[in-house]
Amino acid sequence: TLFLITVFLPYKTDFPHLLLWSCLLNGFDLLSPGQMTDLLYTEKDLVTSLKDYIRAEESKLERVKWWADKLDSLSAVATQDPEGFLGHPVNAFKLMKRLNTEWADLESLVLSDTTDGFISNLTIQRQHFPTEEDQTGAAKALLRLQDTYKLDANTISTGNLPGKAFLLGMTVEDCYELGKIAYSDVDYYHTELWMAQALKQLDEGEESTIDKVTVLDYLSYAIYQQGEMERALEYTKRLLELDPEHQRAKGNVKETPEKRKKKTKKSFSLVPEKKKYEMLCRGEGIKLTPARQSRLFCRYYDNNRNPMYVLAPVKLQDEWDRPHIVRYLDIISDVEIEKIKQLAKPRLRRATVHDPQTGKLTTAQYRVSKSAWLTAYEDPMIEKINQRIEDLTGLEMDTAEELQVANYGVGGQYEPHFDFGRKDEPDAFKELGTGNRIATWLFYMSDVTAGGATVFPDVGAAVWPQKGSAVFWYNLFASGEGDYSTRHAACPVLVGNKWVSNKWIHERGQEWRRPCGLNETE
Repeated sequence: TLFLITVFLPYKTDFPHLLLWSCLLNGFDLLSPGQMTDLLYTEKDLVTSLKDYIRAEESKLERVKWWADKLDSLSAVATQDPEGFLGHPVNAFKLMKRLNTEWADLESLVLSDTTDGFISNLTIQRQHFPTEEDQTGAAKALLRLQDTYKLDANTISTGNLPGKAFLLGMTVEDCYELGKIAYSDVDYYHTELWMAQALKQLDEGEESTIDKVTVLDYLSYAIYQQGEMERALEYTKRLLELDPEHQRAKGNVKETPEKRKKKTKKSFSLVPEKKKYEMLCRGEGIKLTPARQSRLFCRYYDNNRNPMYVLAPVKLQDEWDRPHIVRYLDIISDVEIEKIKQLAKPRLRRATVHDPQTGKLTTAQYRVSKSAWLTAYEDPMIEKINQRIEDLTGLEMDTAEELQVANYGVGGQYEPHFDFGRKDEPDAFKELGTGNRIATWLFYMSDVTAGGATVFPDVGAAVWPQKGSAVFWYNLFASGEGDYSTRHAACPVLVGNKWVSNKWIHERGQEWRRPCGLNETE
């Protein structure tokens, strides 16, 4: 089942107050938006094939119906006077002919298979269908967005505010499925939210193959697991009113709160960093004081009269003071962006992170996006872009990692992390042989309607995507020590499609370009 959810809510950022969240819950947490688009067209093709099948079946049934009506009329006349009717030689001949030939033709018609085209097309397309893992991933993306942007289950399910573009709404089955996925992850908090929503829609009269007893069974247990015995018993008693012989519910009611050790209510308060991260994603970040704000400037920049930019300096603006984050405006053209996307799309794979124990790349649940790596020799434009980064930063690119292109769809994120290797991770980049990551350059290759900010929870900074711009910061102090204030995250994409590309610049080769400082935090 494919369904879209549209959510509108107030939002405390520069984004419009009316937000649209379109989430495809067929399981595309691990699929890129480009792949999702292909699946929409795949489904459209299957619908066309299904309609062709329906027309063929209707045509067959019309022919069968014509035969039935014709023979019904004939039989009605013949049985009024069977002997008289069969006394006519033509009628006797036609009866023999019908039973010997025409009924056999009718049997062939009824047995004819009109499903071949549809089934063949479905079989071919099925190889491109999302997997169970994709569906579970999409459900988890929905729950992630629900928490990050403080969306209640009813708002997500109904989208009951003006301007309901693309709204199809969620059925009881949809809500129940989300609750079950949360339950299988021992996430009783979200189990309760979505089973309660399923029950609400059933109480409002929505027809469903899911019955209230099943929903109440999950709901009461999820509430009990959170330590709320009285509420759990209320729902259990309601379940027994509908199904007095429900064995598990009968057993639960017999055990009073005094007989069963009361569980301590679980606290779902978020850890401080995650809370700050989610606040920043919602645009509720720290505001700079006037004194700090006065130290942020926008200017034309030529990097100490670099020959490439003396006559055409670039636009540069300060985004934050500590750590110093700058944004280069109009630094990559639409043509270059499309070329990078064209090169990257065929090789997009689940994004990886460096395993601090092994130093090797591996996938992680906290990074949900598709990425690809582009080398300079693949296309002259990549070499040109690498040179541009070198000219503007003054840092050596020969020891930098390849240009990484990432595509975040709805729910795509990268939770708080450091780009550099810490002291307890001595082998983080050992295999590269180029030292630690001294700096990060990040191109924004698309605008994002809502969500998708790059946030720095420790300092309260939030940098919003702006197509054609790039942000840059140092991960290491000049002394070589790591700057822990650069811990950052990519917020979940709430609406839209986020394309970025980044360059991780390493220490080796920078000895004369960024001399070592004498102070540890210099």
